[in-house]
Formats: sequence, structure tokens, C-alpha cells
Amino acid sequence: MAVKELPFTQEELMKIIQEHSTPFHIYDEQAIRKNAQRLKEAFAWAPEFKEYFAVKALPNPHILKILKEEGFGADCSSLAELVLAEKVQITGENIMFTSNNTPAEEFQKARELSAIINLDDISHIEYLEEHAGIPEIISFRYNPGPLRSGGNAIIGNPEDAKYGLTKEQLFQAYEKVRDKGARRFGLHTMIISNELNPNFFIETAHMMFDLAIELREKLGIHLEFVNLGGGIGIPYRPEEEPVDLEYLGEGVRKAYEEKIRPAGLDPLKIYLECGRMVTGPYGYLVTKVLHKKDIYRQYVGVDASMSDLMRPGLYGAYHHITVIGKENWERDHVYDVTGGLCENNDKFAIERNLPLIDIGDILVIHDTGAHGHAMGFNYNGRLRHAELLLRIDGSVKMIRRAETLEDYFATLDFQDLD
Repeated sequence: MAVKELPFTQEELMKIIQEHSTPFHIYDEQAIRKNAQRLKEAFAWAPEFKEYFAVKALPNPHILKILKEEGFGADCSSLAELVLAEKVQITGENIMFTSNNTPAEEFQKARELSAIINLDDISHIEYLEEHAGIPEIISFRYNPGPLRSGGNAIIGNPEDAKYGLTKEQLFQAYEKVRDKGARRFGLHTMIISNELNPNFFIETAHMMFDLAIELREKLGIHLEFVNLGGGIGIPYRPEEEPVDLEYLGEGVRKAYEEKIRPAGLDPLKIYLECGRMVTGPYGYLVTKVLHKKDIYRQYVGVDASMSDLMRPGLYGAYHHITVIGKENWERDHVYDVTGGLCENNDKFAIERNLPLIDIGDILVIHDTGAHGHAMGFNYNGRLRHAELLLRIDGSVKMIRRAETLEDYFATLDFQDLD
């Protein structure tokens, strides 16, 4: 069986646990930086390539600061995400604001920050104009529907997804905003999530470049950028291989040379908005075994819960588990690994082959650096736990403290109960 590596030894982890009690998420700064640099290098050929990190994946200012230092922008979809970007001095066209069912205050904040606004629906044009005004630069999210096969459980098939404009609407939308004063234009799509086949993204680039050419020919719209979205997956299972970023970058480059240059659309900026593949493999949820239960199945109960990592319960997603100190033991026991919520889907693993587990053992759940802590919640009054950063020099910094009961009760008024 392939091995999933850890960025710390057992001894180093136990020292961390002595200072920061379990459970917690911990992120590997060095690995995140190296991965960011590799992504940029794969698209270094592209005119003014920009990666807008999907803030929703890991909304922590310390992580955003690291990625800003690596030249990334921020892909935001809410007011809080816009403010997070602003707090680390990511502003202007280094922000791509892509949201849906957007309230007026969020468009207003995006305009205040001079972000690129990427509209999700043709009806939002008038709404944006009324509440925030039409900016000089504007983009639209394209949903190809049945024109593009694909999709998966996270987003769904394009024609079933709630996102984006149809092709017919897209052409109408560009005419509308041009008539309303927009002078610079972009195009965006995001039609799959957590995909490991790089050819899917290369095919998407061909589709988007064809659309850019058609917009020029039919409307005289010369796109300034094409945002190919995110959706690059990560190898959650040990036997899976990561996406070959160099192959992907070269495939998109060939599509660009084949279509964009001959059409006279060069230079066309290429943008991405990856989140999961940037930080996902470099986060770990560390948790301690509290209880064992033997009924119709064998259960291992840990001090983390679905409120710390909901992907397994929500999607049935696989996250690999390492039992610290027993990495080389035979995986000859079958367990459900569970949290303490009053929900039967509060499970990190179901009928998973693992080594013999004892109360007090430390489990490390892999690949929680995206859509882990970010998707947390407070059901049952469970408190969200800390986030730590394993820095390049080996030191550990707390970048988000654990919630307290005072935090949980802060929005309640216990004085006015009469």
C-alpha cells in the first residue's frame, strides 16, 4: 500500500500536543509554498498568469499572507472573504469576486476594494448597477450545460448546477454591460471539483478559448482574461496520483498556441482559482482516541468530530488516517472512527482497516488543508478547534485559537429571559 507522509516525527508531534491540546488542524508552510511555486512555474508561459486562491478553502489570514507573498490573489465569494483579503492587503484586481445570490452589501464592498466582479447571472447586471454601479472591468461565469459533459458529486453535472449563465445569456450579458459603460471584459467557468484527470481542464481551456474567439467575432468583445476556474483535485487515497501540473500547463499552452494566437487575441491573460490543490494535502487534523465500543461493529471514538471535518459525513469522502507510532503495524482491525455528535454520519471512516487502536492513541487525519476547518459548525454546542502553522524553521504558531464557551454564548442574552 502506498504511504502518506507526515511533516513531523512522532516525537515532534507529541511535543506539539503538549503545548496545544488535541484536536487541532496543523498546516505545513514549507510544503504550501513549494506547491504554490510549482503551480506558478507550470503556467509561467502564460501572459500575466494569476492564481486567485479560493479563500473558502482555508480562510485564515496567515495562510493568505503566505500565498500573497508567493504572488497569489484571492478568489472571494462573500463579505467575510473580501474583508479577509483586505486585512492582508490583497485589494484591487488581485481579488476576483465570484458569488451567487449576492446581497447588495457584498457587491458594494467588492466595488470599494476595486475587485474584479464576476457575475453569476444575467439578472445581476441591473441589480449591480442599482446598488453598486457598473465597473469598468466585469466578468461572467459561464455554465455550458449539456454543451460540456462531466461533473461530479460536489458540483454536479453542469446543466444541474445552480451556477453561471447559459451561452445565449452570456452573449446578451456582454452587450448589456458594454452599453452600460463597461470597457474591459473577462470570462470565467468552474464546472467540476476535485478532478484528478488533467485532460478535463485542458478540454475546458479549449472550450473557453473557442468561446473567446466567438465573442470577438460576433460582438467585437476582446476579452482581457479567461479564468479557467479551479477544481484540480488532490490524491486523498494513498494509491492515487496528484495532477501533473506541468502536463496541465503544457496542455493549456498548446491550446493557446493553437487557437488564441491565430485568432489575434494574444495576449490573453490566463487565471486560475484553485484552493484545494494549493493547501489541501498540507493540512492534518490531529485527534486523540477517547473511547472504544464493540457492538455490531467496532467503533473508535475520538475528541474531534464532524464539526472539525465534515467532508466524510457530507460526501462520503475518504480521508486517510495514520495511527501515530503504529505506522508499520498490520492493518488487521476494522473500525468506524467516530466523533461525538448526535448524528450517525459523524464518522471519519467507515469499516476502515487500521492497526489495533488503543485508548489514548493519536490519530492524524490527512488532507484537511482545504474545506476542513473552513466548513466547521457548532451543532450540539461543539466548539471549533485551533489551527496551527508548522513554520519553515520547525516552530509551531497558533494561527487561530480554539473557541470557548464564552465565544459560543456571545450572541445570546441570558439577562432577558422573562
